[in-house]
Amino acid sequence: MSREVPFTGGEKESLHASLDRHRDAVLWKLDGLTDDQLRTPMVPSGTTMLGLVKHLASIEFGWFCETFGRRSEWIPWDPEDCDADARVEPYETTAGILAYYARARAAADAVIRDVGIDDARPTPQGLGSGQTVTLRWLLIHVLEDTARHAGHLDILRELIDGRTGIHRPD
Repeated sequence: MSREVPFTGGEKESLHASLDRHRDAVLWKLDGLTDDQLRTPMVPSGTTMLGLVKHLASIEFGWFCETFGRRSEWIPWDPEDCDADARVEPYETTAGILAYYARARAAADAVIRDVGIDDARPTPQGLGSGQTVTLRWLLIHVLEDTARHAGHLDILRELIDGRTGIHRPD
């Protein structure tokens, strides 16, 4: 069942609900696939389904938690290794990466709950070059990135078994 964005909700509530819809779509795309399918690069860039989830977890920790001074497990961006946060290492398990994403979501949700939409902070080194951003900007930015990668996951899933769609069928 897909979450709904409230038709008359407030800005923060609506942005958070939309982010949750895309987060749920990300997880649904993995449903029923084997570990090998989740780790197999399906396109020339080497992108894997599990790698995208790892990246999404890292960005939630980075943008929400690092910016607002919360506990984080962010994988800092490395200009020498731009794909580090999306690469699944042989020792990493599917369960471990899914748990990492769950922790990131919970930590980001706590920031979203506790911080006002207009509250602003400078981003940490490696995230936005120290630009001052509001929670509103972070919600929009992470929502855009999550939606973009949910689309990538949709294409990868279609290549594996033909399954498409934005949420589980009822």
